[in-house]
Amino acid sequence: MVMMGESASLADQEKLRRELGLDKSIIEQMIHSISQITQGNFGKSILTNMPIKPQLFDAVKNTYALASLALCIAILFGFIGGILAAKFQGSYIDRCIINTSLFFISIPHFFLGPLLILVMSIYLGWLPVSGMEGQYAIILPALTLALGLLAIIIKMTRNCMIEIINSDVVRTARAKGLGELRITLHHMFRLVLIPLITIIGMQFGSLLSGAVITETLFSWDGLGKLLITSIQTRDYPVTQACILIIASSYVFINFLTEVAYRLLDPRMRHHSL
Repeated sequence: MVMMGESASLADQEKLRRELGLDKSIIEQMIHSISQITQGNFGKSILTNMPIKPQLFDAVKNTYALASLALCIAILFGFIGGILAAKFQGSYIDRCIINTSLFFISIPHFFLGPLLILVMSIYLGWLPVSGMEGQYAIILPALTLALGLLAIIIKMTRNCMIEIINSDVVRTARAKGLGELRITLHHMFRLVLIPLITIIGMQFGSLLSGAVITETLFSWDGLGKLLITSIQTRDYPVTQACILIIASSYVFINFLTEVAYRLLDPRMRHHSL
């Protein structure tokens, strides 16, 4: 009905059903669909009658570029903020970092995005408001995605660091006369990194879902914007392809997180052996 309209004749509808393979059994349709998906064929768009694969590839590339930059920003400043907060526990620096992280973790993307546009683009004029033109266009949407994840990494890093600061490993390293910087990076941070791997992996998957709102706000031609557009235009094949890619990305990222966790944690390697 969507593809042909309500005025289409029954003969034309039946012809289209045969072309789409809807006259076959469910098992045959599933086998055919899975075989086509494994080959990268997601069908054609109802709206444009063009293959979905090229526009889906461009959207995935843009979304992963945005999510990767947001993750890098969150990890870099999250680790630095968490380590500083733990080192100066209970001080003014610690309170400022924690309160700032709580502020950003409490703001949803649909409010944080316009707030950053208002400050960084309209008032200060530093960055473009929206779109993908220019090398700095990715900064605002990446910041919108990164600030919420940044707050989570700061809190997790701080809490883990506080637990390890007075551990036997750190006391032994100090007894050997090692410097504080070397103890922090080579002893404490390596132990903190193990539980953080799981959090970072799960949050990277959530960046893809958060990108749906962020990409729409900043007119970023990614997977989220393509999904919203396909839903609004009732372009069901494109919607199905977008949801499949997002779900597959969650599974794949969780798998990589599990592999990284086993490689970093000696106990997991010993258990697997």
